Amino acid sequence: MATASSDAPVLDTLAAMTIDSIERCGMDTGTLILTRIAALVAMDAPAISYLAHLDPAMKADLTIEQVQDVLVAIAPVVGTARVMSAADHLAQALGIAAIAVGESEAEAIAEAEAQSRSHS
Repeated sequence: MATASSDAPVLDTLAAMTIDSIERCGMDTGTLILTRIAALVAMDAPAISYLAHLDPAMKADLTIEQVQDVLVAIAPVVGTARVMSAADHLAQALGIAAIAVGESEAEAIAEAEAQSRSHS
């Protein structure tokens, strides 16, 4: 089986997989990207993985608030550490601290989790 030569075969493969996934998925682009961001959070993906989704997110007119809503929605499932890590990785990908979790917010989250564990 012959394969096409490329200077970036890994990136080409990832791009082809992404295109194939988009073509086969019935979701609108915004929902698809938000779902992928949720999956990235769940697996504690690095900033570079979020970076790959920024252009499609902008093209889908997604807002920072929508991404924050996804983080809020999945926090009880994936946990504080993953959400905090994702916020940092998203900020790195954006090159700014657009999704900042304040110290008081972090303390409130940690306290709520501790209370939840003590009631279990």
